[in-house]
Amino acid sequence: MSLQATNVCVADGDGNVVQEATLEADPDATKLCLAEWTLQRKRGGLDAFSYSAWLFAALSEKDVSVICIETGRAEPALSAMLNKTDRNDAKGIAQMVRTGWFRGVDVK
Repeated sequence: MSLQATNVCVADGDGNVVQEATLEADPDATKLCLAEWTLQRKRGGLDAFSYSAWLFAALSEKDVSVICIETGRAEPALSAMLNKTDRNDAKGIAQMVRTGWFRGVDVK
């Protein structure tokens, strides 16, 4: 996520990417996108960074369940990708959340 855009990736239980989107950096746009996909989401994740608290709070207010992932755990996995992009980071976070290979952090 940046000030301009949010990349969303949804993976199924087998790790296959079933939906992807690049949205404006707005919690309403994220919620609308996820609602339009009508998927059964078990959990969502976002990397802990400077805008995490704002996005986490805004999505929580809109009843979108999300976990903030510890950067120290996410960074090694995400930086191991050959092509480091926000889109690929979203895919990596989706896989970490799917497999449980993350540590959540409290958002203040």
